[in-house]
Amino acid sequence: MFVFVCAGCGARLTAPLSQVALPVHAHQKYGNGIQLPVLMESGTFAVDPEPWGPPWRTWEEIDPDEAAARGIYAPVHALSDGAPGAIVIAPGDTRGTLLIPEKGGGYCCGLDGADGPNMACEACGLPVASRIDDCSLWQAVWLAPNAVRRRPVDDTDAAPLSWAELMAGGKGTPPFEPIATWGSRVGSNRWWSWSPQWEAAVGRALAHLLAASEGRPVTVPGGLIEEVFQRALDALLPAGPPARRAVLAGPGRPAHDADADILLVPDHPQTGETWTPANPAASAYSVPLPFGVWLWLVLPEPYLTVPASGGMPDGVLRDDLPAPRPRHRFRADSGAFQHTLVRLPAVRSPWLREILENLTQHMRAGHF
Repeated sequence: MFVFVCAGCGARLTAPLSQVALPVHAHQKYGNGIQLPVLMESGTFAVDPEPWGPPWRTWEEIDPDEAAARGIYAPVHALSDGAPGAIVIAPGDTRGTLLIPEKGGGYCCGLDGADGPNMACEACGLPVASRIDDCSLWQAVWLAPNAVRRRPVDDTDAAPLSWAELMAGGKGTPPFEPIATWGSRVGSNRWWSWSPQWEAAVGRALAHLLAASEGRPVTVPGGLIEEVFQRALDALLPAGPPARRAVLAGPGRPAHDADADILLVPDHPQTGETWTPANPAASAYSVPLPFGVWLWLVLPEPYLTVPASGGMPDGVLRDDLPAPRPRHRFRADSGAFQHTLVRLPAVRSPWLREILENLTQHMRAGHF
């Protein structure tokens, strides 16, 4: 485990933390006026390897060769010139910091970090982090990589969980959840919606599926996975040529068919590494899914009565109603889709560039 300290004076700025993979939805902007929860679990941190935050440069100011060197192969609105390696933590895990009042501009319902670091070290006053709690953004604290230092708090270095351990004790991410508007009271202005985490996860995976399609139709297994993927795939890919087949693969799964063209596989929640089969087919393209989303697709949890907890007697079962399904069809997150696709070399293909150029029209058609 580690703590982060001020680079200026060495004062401690966080509780002890363990590193996990950066969530796919870390920079997601969801809806308008929506109240999103805390991004990171307490006691964890993640590192963004790419620059993020101000200052920004528009695409017109960037040489295409420079963008390609940064792994960007298609136009984007702007690229950050900030330092790479920002560290994101839960707001409750901060220690010894103060908000900087004059850095609170640019917000709607809260702080969005648009003016740069808005939190300072209490001991020396050095700006060290950005508190994010505006509407439609995941609540988080982003530590500035050039203003903090990481220090181990003990000599133990716990090994990441094995895939078998993850399968034995892992938790799936439910595909829908209650969403609230900013400032709403408990029970008011809340509705059941598709999970923002699922929308971001599918947005990233959809970009990989298009790259893996080679411009041919793609089919996915039936059920929930078909519900979240197939409509967009059918709209974005041409009909006619022989379809490429995508299947779920991963730890604990039966060996996938040898003729599968695309494998939908999990990312390790601690390391971010993508699962690979013991004997991968040379032609199979692996499409990553966050472990919680992948686990729900593999082992969906039925909405059954469950043992009550707390003061209820042993053996008593709850009879809560099943969670309502969303009223609208699933839409992948366009931001996660675009962020991923522009970083895949395949986007240089004219037909994929055309999808990017017409992304607004696809959003209006309800595909995103």
